[in-house]
Amino acid sequence: MREQGRTRRLMGLGARTGGALLKTRLGGQADWRALGEALFEGLSELKGPAMKLAQIMSQWDDLLPPDLAEELARLQRQAEPMPWPRIREALVLQYGDIDYYFSEIEERPFASASMGQVHRATTHEGETIVLKVQYPGLAEVLESDLIQVRRIMRLGRWFKVPQARLDALFDELAESLRGELDYYAEAAALARYRERYQDDPRLVIPEPLPALSGQHVLAMRFVDGTPLRELADADDATRQGIAQTLADWITQELFTYGELHADPHAGNFAADAQGRLVIYDLGAVIALPETRIKAMMQLLDATLKHDPMGMDEALMQMGGRQGQGAPLALYRESAECIAPLFAPGEQDFSDVRVHRRLRELTPKVWAAMDRLQPPADTLLLSRALNGHYWNLVRLGARLDMNERTTPLLQWAH
Repeated sequence: MREQGRTRRLMGLGARTGGALLKTRLGGQADWRALGEALFEGLSELKGPAMKLAQIMSQWDDLLPPDLAEELARLQRQAEPMPWPRIREALVLQYGDIDYYFSEIEERPFASASMGQVHRATTHEGETIVLKVQYPGLAEVLESDLIQVRRIMRLGRWFKVPQARLDALFDELAESLRGELDYYAEAAALARYRERYQDDPRLVIPEPLPALSGQHVLAMRFVDGTPLRELADADDATRQGIAQTLADWITQELFTYGELHADPHAGNFAADAQGRLVIYDLGAVIALPETRIKAMMQLLDATLKHDPMGMDEALMQMGGRQGQGAPLALYRESAECIAPLFAPGEQDFSDVRVHRRLRELTPKVWAAMDRLQPPADTLLLSRALNGHYWNLVRLGARLDMNERTTPLLQWAH
């Protein structure tokens, strides 16, 4: 019965979304804020794949109608927590006698998200730890939820998104969601990253506690910090230090280790009292072959050279374009939007002119979807890089991207 209720509600949300898209397509003005509010109310309670999809969408600040983007962004900040009795079920499933392991567990979550929520706990030795608890029964409803999400995603065809791209996006979403349910894999990633960056004084990664972890609960030592999304009022030195560390870390991940943190919403990062970057969540880490990284750098190189034919050639080699006729005018405008961030010298990521130009370009991107076909194996990478970019925007980062990328572009050739 519970699963049938989820299905009905997801279908209802899909109908509302479809109605808004149809109204826009017919020349009317859709009430995007009302739609966003409906999505927030429904998905924050339903949790799981549909909520995760909305969180992913909220990271595309430059593509969505502003009112809709603002409402979806609430899913990253204010997701409704699951009631304590349900969370306690998962803890009992994991530990049996909870009191045997802990002297106290805070019933109010430290953080809540699409696939689980985090509670502080105290061991009998007096140590404060955190428990990342998977929502009860989520694994059982995952596949049925994904079926409904796929139906909702078909509405993307109203925006001329090719079915092949929708299928690729769905496959990427499904794979990443299934991976996020694997707490053993996340514990292994935490251990790997702690060893990898043990000598970097700017990074803090929580220590997993295997003796208290299992299939449905991931236990870690508590690391206090101010969430990245709350750093807007921090002093400039703190924000710039965190931004520099974040950019350096992403660069090292990609070009030294061939991996990337692929769930970059702001709640997964924080700054501790010493101004170090805290990386809380490693539930989504993707491996990237060198050939793929080089291909994307070659596309960037052509973009920065304002070479539309080179951009088209790079996209063709990546499998990123189909149909007849390269959208050369779109390439030129895209280069004009992006190139300023890579001009010599320090560039301000909070420069609203860049975001405005990207937003103005969006309708033209959708109009060219019959010829553009981003390959499936770059969708997750593109989404992750886009999310990290917006984290730098939130920090008001000032970075010399020309100095940072010049040797990388040379390496790619």
